[in-house]
Amino acid sequence: MAQRQLHLNAFLLRNGHHVAAWRHPQADLESAPFALYRQLALTAERACFDAVFFADSLALTGSGAALEPLTLLAGLAAVTERIGLIGTVTTTYNEPYHVARKFASLDSISAGRAGWNLVTSDNASEAANFGRQAHVGHAERYDRAREFHDVVTGLWDSWDEDAYRNDKAGGVLFDPHKLHALQHRGTHFSVAGPLNVARSPQARPVVVQAGGSEAGRALAAATAEVIFTAHPTLAPAQAFYRDIKARLPAFGRAPDALQVMPGLFAVVGQSEAQAQDKFALLQERVLPADGLALLGRMIGNFDLSGYPLDGPLPALPLTDDGQRSRQQLLTDLAQGENLSIRQLYLRIAGGRGHFTVVGTAATVADQMQQWFEQEAADGFNVMPPWLPGGLDDFATLVVPELQRRGLFRRRYEGRTLRDHLGLQRPPSRYAAQSV
Repeated sequence: MAQRQLHLNAFLLRNGHHVAAWRHPQADLESAPFALYRQLALTAERACFDAVFFADSLALTGSGAALEPLTLLAGLAAVTERIGLIGTVTTTYNEPYHVARKFASLDSISAGRAGWNLVTSDNASEAANFGRQAHVGHAERYDRAREFHDVVTGLWDSWDEDAYRNDKAGGVLFDPHKLHALQHRGTHFSVAGPLNVARSPQARPVVVQAGGSEAGRALAAATAEVIFTAHPTLAPAQAFYRDIKARLPAFGRAPDALQVMPGLFAVVGQSEAQAQDKFALLQERVLPADGLALLGRMIGNFDLSGYPLDGPLPALPLTDDGQRSRQQLLTDLAQGENLSIRQLYLRIAGGRGHFTVVGTAATVADQMQQWFEQEAADGFNVMPPWLPGGLDDFATLVVPELQRRGLFRRRYEGRTLRDHLGLQRPPSRYAAQSV
């Protein structure tokens, strides 16, 4: 039996994940964004990463301006061959038909490498860009997301695999009996269908989620094939992993139908001292305003500028706007270790609440192997501290170490994102009817 291997995504931000990444002496601020992303995607593909992944927000964030992910991924599809292409699109400020059509198109353009990161929007400021005075409440966002997913996957099933006849002599382009109108009528959406994009190479693009709240876990267990998660230490990561896997049988799903991939912020050096120096260089460049903005956004869009930097984090109500799981994680961290506001934003300046390792390739690989083998992760969403150097370090130092241990592929065995992730090709909901 082949040895189980972990999965790796390259989670790419414009400058890197550390809040001071843009101030790194080697940060590339001059290249056109697409030129840099093309370079990074090719680096990740040479290292045999499962996918590149792009987050998104429909409002300006502390990371600055960013390209729209679907457009970016379509461009990257043309300059890469094997690596998966995962983009974030919110269910709160979009419509299902648009999303289904765009991702089916990306899957076709890329020959089966597309993935949709389904989110419900944790940035409350997005509401003002869509004619709303306030963000949609947490419970309503998740209720809408569940129906949104059902509509999108239903639209992806519009065409049977063999619907197209392409019979020139007989004058039959496609068999109309193998085309299905959805005719969905629900609480949030009314969508007739069918989708005007043929069934995509993967049948359905891979569905990814990132929720850690109870509502997020319930949605992921029912619908997701990959879940991104944030845990700074092993024990809570194990608890999350086991909880998610235990939920799957209720939906008729096997444990390997959902891959759990925590975020990993790794600063890698040729020696432990060099790695610590690299991390210190970034920490020393954190501007208080940037640290406060990051922390305030991550604990529920609270303005912390009026509180003393060296005083404690104030008691804050549980927000209905942002990420509840991340807010709870950071509040617990501050209280558990008696951290000041400054200490807390410096703690999250790089990993932002994710698993953080600073050390040699062997040190990083040791930690990854422990999480992988002790039921905390099926793989990792790798978060380079700065770009392009942070990804280069991981690809040239850590990946070969993982390969030597037999924990990661040396070459791609398949061509689609489902192949890379070991996920089954989903049958159409109309397959039973056709039989």
